[in-house]
Amino acid sequence: MIPLVPTLETERLILRAPNEGDFEADVAFYASERSHGFGGPLSREQTWRNLATVLGHWIIRGYGFWAVDEKSTGLYCGHVGLWSPEGWPEPEIGWAVQAQAEGRGIAFEAALKARDYAYDKLGWSTAISSIVPGNTRSIALVRRMGATFENHYEHPSYGQMEIWRHPTSDALKETA
Repeated sequence: MIPLVPTLETERLILRAPNEGDFEADVAFYASERSHGFGGPLSREQTWRNLATVLGHWIIRGYGFWAVDEKSTGLYCGHVGLWSPEGWPEPEIGWAVQAQAEGRGIAFEAALKARDYAYDKLGWSTAISSIVPGNTRSIALVRRMGATFENHYEHPSYGQMEIWRHPTSDALKETA
């Protein structure tokens, strides 16, 4: 357990510190084409380094990706959280869910909780989500969150990404 990573809960989910117990599921995810928008496919060694990077992001930035578990089953569903490594265009709300969690609203529920944390606890006024063009599921999710397409961004490692702008914290307060 990493003391810097708060545990968050939603109605159906627990957002917790990533740990080595997530590794084998992450290896399977990053070996698949599903990982294309997250730097994959990756080898086992590269996946290990990715897990270390996710944990290190918490240490350096004070925020990062949570591992997401389904409360009712304990099923590990993937990672959702906040991301802004060196060279990233802006602080981001992102997600990478396992195949068994897709299409069930898990990423949406966890991403809303992560955005609330960013706005309410970290004081962010806005955030982006960067999405690989053509990732229709992520685009539908980010639209459901109220984000709008802003522009394209050419990442030196990941290639072209779409930048989606989330509503500001003030705009969300006005609609609440």
